[in-house]
Amino acid sequence: MTMSDTLHIKSCPTCGSDKIKRVVRNVTRKYKSQTYIVPKVGLYDCPNCGEKVYDHEAMLKIRAYSPAYRKVEILVEA
Repeated sequence: MTMSDTLHIKSCPTCGSDKIKRVVRNVTRKYKSQTYIVPKVGLYDCPNCGEKVYDHEAMLKIRAYSPAYRKVEILVEA
């Protein structure tokens, strides 16, 4: 990823707050009854309204850990 591909957010797209910050944290998700954790995901988090903004790299990482996409990849490989 090049610098021009990196997301730079100065204000929250939902509430307009300038307090939105880039953070790195573990993200917990649930697919059907299965909970999974994606470690060290970079995202923008707004403390004002709770909005979370993920860049393309973060979405790819979440997808790689998601059991929903594992089923699709297995079917494609078969």
